[in-house]
Amino acid sequence: MRLANSRTRYVSSRGSHSAFRRLIGYLFVLLLLAAVGGGAYVLLDDMEGPQIVMSPDTGRIAPAQPIQVVVSDASSNIRSVKVSIHKNDQSLIIVDRTFTSASPRQELTFSLKDTGLRDGPFQLEIEAHDMAFMGLGSGNTTIRNWDMRLDTQPPRVKICTPSPALRRGSMTVIAYTISEDVEKTGVQLGERFFPAFRQANGMYYCFFPWPLDVPKTDFAPEVFSRDLAGNEARSRVILSAVDHKYRNDTMTISDSFLDKKMPAFDALVPGSANNLERYVRMNNEIRLANEQTLIEVGKNTASTMLWQGAFKRLPRSASMASFGDHRTYMHNGVKIDEQTHMGQDLASTARAPIPAANDGRVVFAGDLGIFGNLVVIDHGLGLQSLYSHMSEISVAVGDTLKKGDIIGKTGVTGLAGGDHLHFGILLHGIQIQPLDWFDAKWIRNMVTNRLAQANKAE
Repeated sequence: MRLANSRTRYVSSRGSHSAFRRLIGYLFVLLLLAAVGGGAYVLLDDMEGPQIVMSPDTGRIAPAQPIQVVVSDASSNIRSVKVSIHKNDQSLIIVDRTFTSASPRQELTFSLKDTGLRDGPFQLEIEAHDMAFMGLGSGNTTIRNWDMRLDTQPPRVKICTPSPALRRGSMTVIAYTISEDVEKTGVQLGERFFPAFRQANGMYYCFFPWPLDVPKTDFAPEVFSRDLAGNEARSRVILSAVDHKYRNDTMTISDSFLDKKMPAFDALVPGSANNLERYVRMNNEIRLANEQTLIEVGKNTASTMLWQGAFKRLPRSASMASFGDHRTYMHNGVKIDEQTHMGQDLASTARAPIPAANDGRVVFAGDLGIFGNLVVIDHGLGLQSLYSHMSEISVAVGDTLKKGDIIGKTGVTGLAGGDHLHFGILLHGIQIQPLDWFDAKWIRNMVTNRLAQANKAE
């Protein structure tokens, strides 16, 4: 009995070892298959070709205009890029580059200036290869084609408005047509650019100013246009420029005014030695920063006219200071600064309700340095109205307003010395003569009649 039991145990043990070896064999085969499958997955995982992006992608190109191509692949490095052009059954390779540095993103820039192409249609083809293991190591391939047109002719501009007479500090409008679609167009004045806006009838309207700080000798506006191929055209705007002399004014800054107003601005001009220094820095550094903010706000404008008729003035108000006044600031008999006043100061009763001067959309509502509580309303085509020193603001950015809607109340915020409304007119962020816009006759002569004549002429 003992021998039989012992033999039984021995046979059982040998059978279990055999089963264990078979199990190990199965596991080895499974691991091998998994390793092979995983390796194949890794090798074959990238089955997508590279992404190709070309810029500019407008369909038109000039011979010397740089063309940038960006080729990228999230899973593999880029092996090579080839660029060719096809026209009239003829082909020309203009770029054939194999990259020595391994990178999933490659950029290259080229032009068509040495291709001998003439104006007209052609096809641009870009072929890119990555370093994936697909295709027995040749990688994935992407081929993209663009139907293009070589264009060497600048756009032709036809101004349809009569020549205006323009006063320094004021503005005018021109309307014109362009022979083709353009990337950019408007009036260039030195370093400043005032964009034009295409209307539903295909004509371009451009409101542009004669800024107060530009002397007559430097006032030479040009219509600038750049087409989709990068060709540029410039033409002088013919007008009669009439200089205008503005008033000189003297303002006395008292110690009581400084003591009352300046502590509130310590955070804006930190490190100032005293209230007088703080005031001078506010009147210079912060003023310049605030004016730059208005330039940025001026870019947020509608492409059509939102307003109509004369602008509404603060009711029952008297003018306290005018646009263009050249101010000399005095303190204890000593000149401390000089600036130019860029709006119309209107005074009524304290905390008087302020109506929106015309239809439009609120594009700024909040505190802005020297202006204090400020609202800016956009009226389209770069034209905006400005309301500052307010004690209360009752509108928000994005609100659509009608002429006469109450936007807040007059006050003494910012650098105001007494309760009033500083009313301004901005054109592309540049402050211009606001009194013009209270005058219905001026608006007809300088704006609406000119546009009506241009539409009739066209």
